[in-house]
Amino acid sequence: MTTAGTAGAPDAPATAAPPVVRRARADEAAPLADLAAATFPLACPPSSTPEDHAAFIAGNLTPEHFATYLADPTRDLLVADADGELVGYTMLVAGEPYAAEVAAAVPLRPTVELSKCYVLPGRHGGGVAGALMAASLDAARTRDAAGVWLGVNGENLRAQAFYRRSGVRGRRRAHVPGRRPAAPRPGPAPAPLAPPAGRVEGCDRHAVGVSVTTLH
Repeated sequence: MTTAGTAGAPDAPATAAPPVVRRARADEAAPLADLAAATFPLACPPSSTPEDHAAFIAGNLTPEHFATYLADPTRDLLVADADGELVGYTMLVAGEPYAAEVAAAVPLRPTVELSKCYVLPGRHGGGVAGALMAASLDAARTRDAAGVWLGVNGENLRAQAFYRRSGVRGRRRAHVPGRRPAAPRPGPAPAPLAPPAGRVEGCDRHAVGVSVTTLH
């Protein structure tokens, strides 16, 4: 799913300096993990707790996890860089949707998942998410994808509105019971990608709406 960390925070002033959207570097696993930890709770429903958020972050969004994501050739990670500070990021995953129910809801092939789209609260409303989204669709085009799919928690109304403005259409309800494992990489094994459980899963992947956009 995608997840968009855009709910429940004030918009940034329009005078904020526009960041540069670029590919994440291999040495940016730690700042990406910090950014993910700061933004992940924004996509979670009100029923989730800080303990839920912390458990999910520890199981999926540590520097070790991001090092694995950055080394995975099926993934593209883009960042919004504001004078050296990472203020937003996206992660795309190329390939067949990893859950059968999602695969049935996504008609386009080849396809790319927009797995993550998050922006720091202080940068909301300044065009950062839109710039990241445009660059992410371009990245999917370079993989010759016919379309991009994403999922949004049903309670994340702000993210749903953002994706509609971005041209994403066709929402179908789906229960996604976990996450695809990251591709193995040389060297010591990273922390395992633990499947979310209980309300933690509800933050990101539980009973989501799956939407698709066609690439031209």
